Amino acid sequence: MTNLHFLYWLSREAALAVIITWCIILSSFAQGTQPLAMGQNVIDTGARPVVFAPGVVSSPFEDGAATFAPDGNTVYFYQGTLYMTLCFSNKVNGKWTRPKVVPFSGQYSDWDPFLSPDGKRLFFVSSRPLDGPAGGKPKKKTHLWYADRLSGDAWSTPHLLDAPFNTDSLNNFAPSVSSSGTLCFCSRGRNGHSGMGSYCAKWLGDHYDAPELLVFNGNDETQDPFIAPDERYIIFVSENQLYISFRKGDDWTPGQKLGPQVNNGDSIWDPTVSPDGKTLYYTTARVKGFYKRDPKAQALNYDGLETEMQGIFNGRGNILMIPVNLQTKS
Repeated sequence: MTNLHFLYWLSREAALAVIITWCIILSSFAQGTQPLAMGQNVIDTGARPVVFAPGVVSSPFEDGAATFAPDGNTVYFYQGTLYMTLCFSNKVNGKWTRPKVVPFSGQYSDWDPFLSPDGKRLFFVSSRPLDGPAGGKPKKKTHLWYADRLSGDAWSTPHLLDAPFNTDSLNNFAPSVSSSGTLCFCSRGRNGHSGMGSYCAKWLGDHYDAPELLVFNGNDETQDPFIAPDERYIIFVSENQLYISFRKGDDWTPGQKLGPQVNNGDSIWDPTVSPDGKTLYYTTARVKGFYKRDPKAQALNYDGLETEMQGIFNGRGNILMIPVNLQTKS
């Protein structure tokens, strides 16, 4: 090949590469997805998780499933030891206040709260009786419930989510809801799927469509799906790690790990993202990087041991937070 022919071939290949690249970009816009969505760093390399509201929301007990009012100034979560209970805290003058129990909780085990993007409906999981007066026997299976906001911190009486998939034969967990009403949750042994799986049910205006199994990475088990308000992405748990999948037309991209900043091998669950898309919250029993006995220090006496056991890094779940790049693009 002569030099002239080589230069012609090289320029043609370069032009073809440019054309292909722009086709991919334009295709991304046509699908309503920003071109950087797939390849962007969701979590910056230098970002590190910190404990959310230590000693207030994150406590020595089990804490999880932080979900926020649209203005970011009220957080709902569950807390407990033997029985999980729905709680909330308000931010006043930049500080989170002592939590209170959500008025309808505190009698049965209630957990996995999720506040709708408009802040008007609180979904949750409960073992409370499906019907009958309060004080009845708790159910062995857990179901999806909701309560509607009346005003301020007041809520309606909880209602069982009226959907054929919310049956008494299966456990349902971890609800999350988009702005259009699409409901995501997880369940084990549903519709012939033997393992734990994440499901999505569209709201059709007066009822939910049949839930569809979300398949991100083949047959891998998934759980705790968080769907973005605009349904651009879903964050989920698989094999004890956080993944993200982006909307691609009517389907979803293969899940990609969120990185070692959050996936360090410790147990992890209940991912949610703040209303502004800037912060990821998740629950973990992680201790590494936060607490470690100093082998060079004096051995603990009982007072020291008691302090350690009553600290927030005692092997129970805490809520961590880390900056993310998931803001809604205009």
